[in-house]
Amino acid sequence: MITLKGKNIYLRALEPNDLEFVYAMENDQSIWEVSNTYTPYSRFLVRQYLENAQQDIYEAKQLRLAICQDDDFPAIGLIDLFEFDPKNNRAGVGIVIQSNDNKRQNIGSEALELLIKYSFFNLNLHQLYANISVENVASIALFTKFGFERIGIKKDWILLNGHYQDEAMYQLINKQI
Repeated sequence: MITLKGKNIYLRALEPNDLEFVYAMENDQSIWEVSNTYTPYSRFLVRQYLENAQQDIYEAKQLRLAICQDDDFPAIGLIDLFEFDPKNNRAGVGIVIQSNDNKRQNIGSEALELLIKYSFFNLNLHQLYANISVENVASIALFTKFGFERIGIKKDWILLNGHYQDEAMYQLINKQI
């Protein structure tokens, strides 16, 4: 098993025993806004997804990794590269941490730092981007901490509770390539 290790956490590939965790995350309506989810997922669909999670990023055009703290393997969050575009050397980034207690421990910061390094030095990406609601102050702070710059606003992009919100696009360019 290949892992990306930090000081307090590590990132690893999804495993079959992540079924209940991924099922809970995908069906948590409080994060549907950031994950562009519109309907619940069945355990059957999540099981199928996990069975195909071994696909290479070049095949699947995405990479989802579990964020873990303890050596006994349980995931506490997920971090994704999506819309992987090897021709133009770019990908989108998304991150979600399950509990508020873990959010306050800088776990998201460490996970994002590991993913940025992996993306730039292992995948040789030129840029990463993130789409973040302008209302999501915590995510904006997280991404800008690592040098992501706001490059534009999509007006009335997200319909939430009957009201439209703007979404900002943030970009990080690898200056070493």
